[in-house]
Amino acid sequence: MDALKQKFAALLPALNERGRRLAVAAEARSLGYGGVAKVARASGVSISTIWRGLREIQRRGRRMDASKVRRPGGGRKTLGHAEPRLAADLDSLVEPATRGDPESPLRWTCKSLRVLAGQLQVMGHAISYPTVGTLLRQAGYSLQANQKAKEGKQHPDRNTQFEYIYAEIRRQQSAGQPVISVDTKKKELVGDFKNAGREWRRQGQPQRVRVHDFLLPTKGKAIPYGVYDLTRNAGWVNVGIDHDTAAFAVNSIRRWWGTMGRRVYPKARTLLITADSGGSNGARLRLWKWELQKLATGSGLSISVRHLPPGTSKWNKIEHRLFSFISKNWRGRPLTSLAVIVNLIAATRTRAGLKVRCELDRGRYPAGEKITDAQMSSLNIERARFHGDWNYTIHPEGYSRR
Repeated sequence: MDALKQKFAALLPALNERGRRLAVAAEARSLGYGGVAKVARASGVSISTIWRGLREIQRRGRRMDASKVRRPGGGRKTLGHAEPRLAADLDSLVEPATRGDPESPLRWTCKSLRVLAGQLQVMGHAISYPTVGTLLRQAGYSLQANQKAKEGKQHPDRNTQFEYIYAEIRRQQSAGQPVISVDTKKKELVGDFKNAGREWRRQGQPQRVRVHDFLLPTKGKAIPYGVYDLTRNAGWVNVGIDHDTAAFAVNSIRRWWGTMGRRVYPKARTLLITADSGGSNGARLRLWKWELQKLATGSGLSISVRHLPPGTSKWNKIEHRLFSFISKNWRGRPLTSLAVIVNLIAATRTRAGLKVRCELDRGRYPAGEKITDAQMSSLNIERARFHGDWNYTIHPEGYSRR
């Protein structure tokens, strides 16, 4: 038996399907009685295949074409041929809203291969979940995530505003004057909560955190407001604990100027700010402009603001030059305290040379503060000819525009 196994092990891999069938059949015929069972055990070929080979040898007058491996029509039929309705039924399950029954049982469930196979079996198809995967790939399906592509209605002056902002930035930088991008990062709960991402730990020893993300009154939340210097690739983050108001936003800029900006731009006369059109630094916020007037007067700077068009916040430089790297630096780490948040933000670095400074702001910024018409009329504001609602400059009190 061992010799027969070695013989088949060396011979059969070099033959095609028909050659293997005839080879084992010829060997079984030469062994005589009991040869079929012996050859089946030694070669691993099924007994039915060996008998089929014996019948082919016996039919000498009806030899097969030597160029053919199988006889015409031989081989197992695909499910597509055996079950004509299978493809249509599978398609109706995968896309019930467009092609199938809107009341499909899978409309509101996860469409895994096992679930699809189970539903097809209920519909009368004998099919396994790996075969469902094969059929889906053959039909042009693949696993895909949602794609953020719908930006809503675009403002007709969107591109022109971007070009205007770019020209203003280049002009300001050429004059050696500061240019910053500002925004509020996502608010973070303080405590032992799960933080997205993973970090290296000993196997089987994950950091244990709370199951539910509910605010802990004793620890509160952190509100990081960022200021990114486009020229120096440097960031400043002011971590507040009260409300994300325009007063908080402008005070964050004020603290950046007093801590970092004034030192690196000692001859600055103007400050250019690029910001989103919404949030605590929104283009329509009266409090934002009122607080900027106080900053301009206190610093002696003429502060120019250029707002990004509505719906384009993802193009704000601070998002992908500062905030994204902060998120990477603290991924997988619970933000257990304000000190941890401040230290993780301040430790953010990149190969491109990004450096970040971060401080805690324990100030109170009550929501709902109103600015009167009289206060607005007292602003020393100069609006640009192009979209004065997006582009304006606030001068210090007493500044002459002549």
